[in-house]
Amino acid sequence: MPSTINELIVTRSLEKSVQLKVCDITPQLVAMPDKLSSECIGPNRLIKRQEFVRLIIQSLYSLGYKKSASLLESESGISCKSSEFKLLESQIQNFNWDECIKTVTEIEKLNEETRNGVLFLIYRQIILEILTNGDDFSSALKVLRKRVSGLGVDGEKIHNLACGIISTKEMEVGKLDDSCGLRGNLLIELERLLPPPITLPERRLEHLVELAVTAQWDSCIYHNSNEVISLYEDHCCSRDQIPNETVQILNNHENEVWFVQFSNNGDYLASSSSDCTAIIWKVSEEGILSLKHSLRSHQNPVSFVSWSPDDKMLLTCGNEEVLKLWDVDTGICKHTFGDLIPIVSSCAWFPDSKRLVCASSDPKKCIYMWDLEGNELEAWRGVRMPKVTDLAVTPDGEHLISVCFEKNIRIFNFRTKTERIIKEEHVITSLSVSRDSEFFIINLNSQEIHMHDIAGNWKTPLKYMGHKQGKYVIRSCFGGANNMFIASGSEDSKIYIWNRRNYEPVEILSGHLMNVNCVTWNPKKPHMLASASDDRTIRIWGPRGRKNF
Repeated sequence: MPSTINELIVTRSLEKSVQLKVCDITPQLVAMPDKLSSECIGPNRLIKRQEFVRLIIQSLYSLGYKKSASLLESESGISCKSSEFKLLESQIQNFNWDECIKTVTEIEKLNEETRNGVLFLIYRQIILEILTNGDDFSSALKVLRKRVSGLGVDGEKIHNLACGIISTKEMEVGKLDDSCGLRGNLLIELERLLPPPITLPERRLEHLVELAVTAQWDSCIYHNSNEVISLYEDHCCSRDQIPNETVQILNNHENEVWFVQFSNNGDYLASSSSDCTAIIWKVSEEGILSLKHSLRSHQNPVSFVSWSPDDKMLLTCGNEEVLKLWDVDTGICKHTFGDLIPIVSSCAWFPDSKRLVCASSDPKKCIYMWDLEGNELEAWRGVRMPKVTDLAVTPDGEHLISVCFEKNIRIFNFRTKTERIIKEEHVITSLSVSRDSEFFIINLNSQEIHMHDIAGNWKTPLKYMGHKQGKYVIRSCFGGANNMFIASGSEDSKIYIWNRRNYEPVEILSGHLMNVNCVTWNPKKPHMLASASDDRTIRIWGPRGRKNF
């Protein structure tokens, strides 16, 4: 019986080595002078020269500039691959498995979990070689029992490997192929598993540059664009990147304007007023709004509107009245909901645009889910259901968020059928959810806006202050590029804009003459904001000096 793993497979491997053209690669280890290896570069001398050059070489290889990378290695005396990995690579390509295993066990920079993972990959390759060379199964099973089973790796991996030995048709890594190809796959897996500085994380230099770019984005309080920024200079946006001046005033409503909301595609704006009407406005490519439909059917002031996710329909909510469904193209009322629910407080759509949910401020009625024909699909009612003043369905359809008992937030998960309650100390007047379904904001009559995470990972909310609110319903919204801004109306006739990372406003807009009840940010035009006021007007805001959006 052979005494080593090499002796077990060397005969057949040698027979095939000529056919497989395995190259005899001997690592050329470069001895780095102490001065060179410890030398630091950069304005603050924070970057190790050897590491920086090594990352440049890796980046050149990954970008396809192999000749340039090779020349840089030669000129600098710095190799992209470490001496340890070169040695492993040579031993693997020359099927010197005993020395390969010895090398892994002698590397001091590996923790036990990583070392065992590396050894598992090598033993798996040895088993593949045995089967490829046509040796009997018992030799492969011997390696599995004596070498692999004691490594403490995932049991499922060992099970799959054992099944592969028995079936011999297909292994976990794929169909049996020539040894060179399998060894190439092994080297790729080892490169991903071994830690720095033995190997380098994939595209490490690009990752570091992206971190620097992201840090500049994060530090720029006015950044409001999805365009890739230049690396040639430090990034800093001016305040003209966010809406800061009135570009259009809409005065078609005959009384206070209570609510505004842009459609999901940004092509329309809907507004509602205490004049008992709602209006659909068309947004042109240049950012000019024009009246499309005036919706007249409610008997009471219209307090709320909601766009269907596909933007083909609009819901209007009469104050202590019914809910109406409108066709956006024709402006015709298609259905009236809630004939038996006289006090409708808010409504929201599900992502499929086929179901909607409505809340009633009457505690006996609570929350209903309907289809577009008004058929009740589900209802939450009874003693446990409190008075609901506002609600929203997350854009991904996972959660129903409702404001109840004036100071509580109820987050219901449709998938798990579980709920979570968040208690606030002050009265909540409105609720708004981010488009990525990760956060929501609430306005409080304590003159604060709180942002919570929907998953419930935060212990306390982020707080934003500066606006005025004490008596009336004031609404806020997410907006701008990547929803990185929050805007809110205010009782001092101004609009306040915050960067989500700062609790103080970065911009305060003046122009309205009375309370600003609601604001909405165009989801497709990040520089366009609309506001609704008791002065009977809607103002469209844009960056100063910008001719179009």
